[in-house]
Amino acid sequence: MATWTAADVGDQHGRTVVITGGNSGIGFETARVLAARGASVVLACRDRDKATAAAAALPGGRVTIVDLDLGSLASVRRAAQELRARHARLDLLINNAGLMMPPLGRTEDGFELQIGINHLGHFALTGLILDRLLATPGSRIVTVSSSAHRQGAIDVDDLQFQRRTYRPTTAYGQSKLANILFTYELQRRLSAAGAEPIAVALEPGIISTGLQRHVTGALAAGIAVVGKLIGQSTPAAGALATLRAATDPTVRGADYYAPDGRLLNASGHPVPARSSSASHDVDTQRWLWTESERLTGVTYSFTSRPDTDTAA
Repeated sequence: MATWTAADVGDQHGRTVVITGGNSGIGFETARVLAARGASVVLACRDRDKATAAAAALPGGRVTIVDLDLGSLASVRRAAQELRARHARLDLLINNAGLMMPPLGRTEDGFELQIGINHLGHFALTGLILDRLLATPGSRIVTVSSSAHRQGAIDVDDLQFQRRTYRPTTAYGQSKLANILFTYELQRRLSAAGAEPIAVALEPGIISTGLQRHVTGALAAGIAVVGKLIGQSTPAAGALATLRAATDPTVRGADYYAPDGRLLNASGHPVPARSSSASHDVDTQRWLWTESERLTGVTYSFTSRPDTDTAA
């Protein structure tokens, strides 16, 4: 397929889709296309008012809202409990929400903000609703990463920036690398269990959205210039990689999608791509999984129903 566009998204009637951070940016554009194709869309969002406004703007009339603050494991557990109460099956989980380069801060549970929200919150949510995905033929877990993962590294001695100097770009790259390491390890475990869901990751390109609200100074100016010169023209263009990962019938577990632009994968149409060599390090994948279980208290079960706060 030479050029993949939103027109290639097939009929989504009968599918239930959960999108974290689906009230704005590429999350909203992803929700818009899926709702227009007939999916029942659940916006899992931190801001109820913004989610309500977004839901009203989406087509199809099959949009609901779940309150979700990825910076609070208690909120993640409540959201997962609500999702499981409402839905016996889920077809698609899109781990889309994120935080980009804020000043040093901590989540409610004491995690560095970016690893806490971008990775650990999604790790916990996925594990806590995994049984609903396991129950659904053809289900997928799609996680949005970033080209910043290519400069990322996992510091196994100081994941939370408790000793090393905090740099927003370093923390962001680490969290976006964690998204892919998580995807690949999840797919390995799904395959080993003979489970049907697949896990897929992507980078959307460079897009001007609210994600960049914390970026200031020379870095903000530089991102703006690069975005205008070679970035995606609109959030809708940025959502294409997510939509392909979520709906293309040729997608396989552990696939990775990125825009086909020659410069930094900053823009273009989504194509199969290769993530960084660091993201394929099996030892790091396994370490991060074990550490994520320890930090969140969520242990995945690939065969049984999670009836407690953990997923096992």
